Amino acid sequence: MDLGDCYRLLGLRSGASFADIKSSYRRLAQQYHPDINPEDHKAKDKFIALTEAYKFLLTVVIPEDTVGVAGQSPASAREEKKATPQHKAPASGVKNPQATTPKPPGVTAIEQRLKWNTYEQLQRFLKEKRFPQAIALVEALADRIPEDPEVRQWQAIAYQLWGRVLIDQHQILKARIYLKKALKTDPNNKALSNEVQRDFERLDQMF
Repeated sequence: MDLGDCYRLLGLRSGASFADIKSSYRRLAQQYHPDINPEDHKAKDKFIALTEAYKFLLTVVIPEDTVGVAGQSPASAREEKKATPQHKAPASGVKNPQATTPKPPGVTAIEQRLKWNTYEQLQRFLKEKRFPQAIALVEALADRIPEDPEVRQWQAIAYQLWGRVLIDQHQILKARIYLKKALKTDPNNKALSNEVQRDFERLDQMF
């Protein structure tokens, strides 16, 4: 079951919010629960599929209202946000890096917090070599913030790293697919293009 299938099972568009996922699951789980449909085997199968989809989405979609500053509780993060003006340069005159970094168009404050918390989770997945989960996570973020160049870069890197693993596993056709997706996702990244080119050379040497 891939990410798109999970959203479709829950009757949602790709990139739907955590709140929408939770609400849809509760409604559908109640509708198809075996206790309510004791003799309906199709309803039982549907309930199991819904639950599996819901559990998978919980691993890749971060709740917007619980996204806080690293090391802080959500409540503490909200209080600090109220007390501290955003994007204000410190008194020492050293510029706040966030203040000088242009935001992608149309990205809200919630999406910014979601983006960087997703990045931290993405790094954990990559470090743990959980590449399918990393790809599902960053694809969900790309659906949410489609115009963000950094998100596209993370997505392309995840594709390329997974493609490299597939080469090691001798899954040649699948490796080519993901390496091509990496190039297509972030075509102007020269460093990535060079890495992918080396990966393609490895593939050619395997024949």
